[in-house]
Amino acid sequence: MAALGECKARFAVFLSIHIDDAEKHMTKPSVQYALNYAADQGLDKADAEILLAHVLQCNRARFFAFPEQIISAENYAAFYALVDARARGEPVAYLTGQREFYGLNFAVNASVLIPRPETELLVELALKLLPSGATELFDVLDLGTGSGAIACALAHARASLRILATDQSSQALALAQQNAQNLAQNQIQFALGSWFDAVPLGQKFDLIASNPPYLDAEDPHLRAGDLRFEPVNALTPAKVNPLDSDSGLTALQHIIERAPLHLKYGAWLLLEHGFSQAAAVRCCFERYGFQEIATLRDYSELDRVSYGRFFGHFSGS
Repeated sequence: MAALGECKARFAVFLSIHIDDAEKHMTKPSVQYALNYAADQGLDKADAEILLAHVLQCNRARFFAFPEQIISAENYAAFYALVDARARGEPVAYLTGQREFYGLNFAVNASVLIPRPETELLVELALKLLPSGATELFDVLDLGTGSGAIACALAHARASLRILATDQSSQALALAQQNAQNLAQNQIQFALGSWFDAVPLGQKFDLIASNPPYLDAEDPHLRAGDLRFEPVNALTPAKVNPLDSDSGLTALQHIIERAPLHLKYGAWLLLEHGFSQAAAVRCCFERYGFQEIATLRDYSELDRVSYGRFFGHFSGS
């Protein structure tokens, strides 16, 4: 309800114009009429249904059962505004203020990346690598938590985890804390700071997971689709060396280099990366003394997550 209130506030001026228009020309707009209008504006059917369900605060299945349901002029104007915003490319998740991840509903806004199905691989792999049914607690670090999706999903799935979630953005961290509260996940602690700068000196973990920025600054994907509206510093890292051929590797290399200082003996490091970066990431794992290195493919059969295990034998390169 809060997200809907924000949406209506955002389009207050828009609504004042189009409520009158809706009342004059469509005194009884129906669900089907609204969805047809969205289709005429080029919206994907699923996107249109999600936006209308958000406005009407109902399940999408209701549209199939009652396509003739009448929509109030105010609700139609709100939907009209959302369709207009989506037609201009704004992400559905930002328009509704929420996104599902690993079966959980997360609040999202423009301060964080929109959680994606590919990142669920990190959660699944972490749960596979950490013993289940154990009475002991395991320490997990989620670097660059964003909306808190990884940390909250892990906490929800396994009560035996003590999780530290960090982010350099105070806005992102506040949203992650809100999500943890909404999902009643009290085994997560939060810390503000850039990568390992947010981690107490000497603290070590059984597993570290991260979905860091890994797109090169010149990657054309940054100028297409939802990525145009997402925080650029969560998509592409700052290039340390102007001569670097792929700045997308900067954060990945930094995490691998620093991780051994914060890993227990036999602990794991899991990293999401671009589909063309797997070989370079595995090479970096080897350089810093990791073993049992492997890469997992995502649902599109693209290399997406690489991981390795650290036994404390690295002596420098």
